[in-house]
Amino acid sequence: MSRGRAAGVRVEARAKLNLGLRVGRKRPDGFHDLVTVFQTISLADTLIVRPRQSGFTLRVRFEDASLQRPGARRRMQRSRSTVPAGADNLVLRAARLVAERLALQGGADFQLLKRIPHRAGLGGGSADAAAAMAAMLRLHRRRVPLATRLQWAAELGSDVPFAVFGGTALGRGRGERLTRLRLVEPFRAIVAMPEWHISTREAFFKIDQMKKFLTGGAFPLGFGQSVAREEVRPLGALRVGNTFERVLGSHTRAFVSLVRRLRASGLVEPRMTGSGSAVFALLPKHVSSVRVAAAFRGPERLFVVRSMRSATRVTTIR
Repeated sequence: MSRGRAAGVRVEARAKLNLGLRVGRKRPDGFHDLVTVFQTISLADTLIVRPRQSGFTLRVRFEDASLQRPGARRRMQRSRSTVPAGADNLVLRAARLVAERLALQGGADFQLLKRIPHRAGLGGGSADAAAAMAAMLRLHRRRVPLATRLQWAAELGSDVPFAVFGGTALGRGRGERLTRLRLVEPFRAIVAMPEWHISTREAFFKIDQMKKFLTGGAFPLGFGQSVAREEVRPLGALRVGNTFERVLGSHTRAFVSLVRRLRASGLVEPRMTGSGSAVFALLPKHVSSVRVAAAFRGPERLFVVRSMRSATRVTTIR
């Protein structure tokens, strides 16, 4: 039962990486079965929510959180043009869903500061949706069981349940069936954001055309054993690979070049996250991110990230 609304809520909405991702055949419902290891990372958007008498409004600002490097190209304008506005934005969709399910009174004003690159496989939109759900609950001082929140999240998108769940998890089904995993050791990584983008729909279509499908049962034995123990090592998971890397088409040469340059700068096991186009690689222990960034050659924006145990950080504004 509601005990009144807070003055405002601030939510840190964190991005995700896929540490290994295998996609199987299309199901009768039109979705694809997949198996992946999700990992929350420190790169985050900020959502500030304040109550209003009625209706929901959203304002979006952009901040470049990438490393300042000579030669790196600033492409924030492109991000502005590709983030959905109005009723299609996941923030507003999530807010309305929570309000309807709980019969909440009044509206809310949302201010979103975007740092997570859009259409990158980093789950920025899903993170914002999960943040909106958390903000609405905190704003109205309501508690909802995790299982219920995950059900609501699945209605918004395949990656939204993990954005609610957070930490390290094995994702199955569409990615909405989650099992908590233990990350054996925390890690740092560099995320490189190329200028080319991937159409997720087109990528799935190309997978459908492949003659050989790599399902969860094709995972290396060592990976399966680590999952059975409910723990995962970042390097081992990354070596599972990402099916989407096999269907890049005209972007294959650019991807191979980026992987080569990330390795040359001292990074380990570069992989694409999600359906792309962001590519990340592990930063070895005791190696400075500044040193790696200085050694990297190319126009891509670079982001320094670390693994996190939770998907959001929610604070009340007083």
